[in-house]
Amino acid sequence: MFAKTRELEERYDEIERHLSQPDVIRDQKAYQRYAKEHSMLTPIIASLREYQSVRNEIKENQSLLDDPDSELRQLAREEIETLRSNLLNLEKDLKMLLLPKDPNDEKNILLEIRAGTGGEEAALFAADLFRMYGRYAEIKGWKTEILSQNTTGIGGFKEIIILVEGKRVYSRLKYESGVHRVQRVPETEAQGRIHTSAVTVAVLPEAEEIDVEINPDDLRIDVYRSSGHGGQHVNVTDSAVRITHIPSGLVVTCQDEKSQHKNKAKAMKVLRSRLLDHEQAEQQSRISEERRNMVGSGDRSERIRTYNFPQGRATDHRIHLTLYKLENILRGELDLLIGPLTTHFQTEALKGGS
Repeated sequence: MFAKTRELEERYDEIERHLSQPDVIRDQKAYQRYAKEHSMLTPIIASLREYQSVRNEIKENQSLLDDPDSELRQLAREEIETLRSNLLNLEKDLKMLLLPKDPNDEKNILLEIRAGTGGEEAALFAADLFRMYGRYAEIKGWKTEILSQNTTGIGGFKEIIILVEGKRVYSRLKYESGVHRVQRVPETEAQGRIHTSAVTVAVLPEAEEIDVEINPDDLRIDVYRSSGHGGQHVNVTDSAVRITHIPSGLVVTCQDEKSQHKNKAKAMKVLRSRLLDHEQAEQQSRISEERRNMVGSGDRSERIRTYNFPQGRATDHRIHLTLYKLENILRGELDLLIGPLTTHFQTEALKGGS
């Protein structure tokens, strides 16, 4: 079961040697790469060494079971029982740590929320989800920044893209990608009928420059005057930016800032993350027939969750979990859903690895 551990220990020791070498310290890219791998391996090695220590303690106590002193034998038996219980817990933890890591788990994310079927009601629910994720980020102590938004006249969003920065953001929110369905009576509905609308959510790991190399010759950058709400600065300068990545056909626009340079920087951040997602989706499809339910994979048909307002419930269809705590969830208490989801997918991964 732990055949990999010796190899991991050797690699850990090798990385520690690299990190102490002057030529690596001078090469910041190489140093960061080794430091990142060292950080990922540290909890595994610490858990492994604790596991090995407890096993050694059990062996030492077993040697006392033949001692002529009956009290010492009894103490050894009790100690072995306690240590075996600890060993089982450590083994479970180590198995979890040895599961293949998602390389994106430590990353910040771009959260894209788009109104789907349902017109204005879908746009209003997109705004509800934006507030829900914003409150969850506050609870977690994460930082959020709006990169792009396309609003409707009555407070909804046709589309909004947010950068979320913090500790292990992707690991917590990666299961939110998919179609979110809402069932409620719209404010504009005179006869009190329940409508069903849909919003799509995509969680993209933020791509750093080292993750995705973009050839400037592959970009077409257009500038134009902003349109829509924005006050006196709109339509005064050519500050809006549209970037087209010619090889992939991806197009990103940004007009939120008054500065053309800021809009370009935000648009490039979105483009890098979409390209990274696109590349990873292609790699995944080569490995497996399964399509990732993310932007770039083309698969957005799966309904993952339903928010039913008349009944005050939220249902996650992937794990068949229904909670009658809709108000709490919309206030940002998303761990009510994310906790069980994470446990479910980790359990499935353990089954696959055993």
